[in-house]
Amino acid sequence: EILKDIPVHGLKAGDVGTVMLVHQNGKGFTLEFLTWDGETVAIATLNADKIRGIKSKEIPRTRRLEMPLAA
Repeated sequence: EILKDIPVHGLKAGDVGTVMLVHQNGKGFTLEFLTWDGETVAIATLNADKIRGIKSKEIPRTRRLEMPLAA
């Protein structure tokens, strides 16, 4: 889950991505953000302090994208 909006990618705080790569022993991560139907919204590399891991007993949320996906 990202902790702050990333406007350049159309991402909002609370969006959940999938970790694709771990950098420098966990100092940074490359994440992929997808729609529910599998379209990639963004791939972003972020420092560890910009994200938090999801925990048990949490429910994912949905929201409509404010910007169109790149073709």
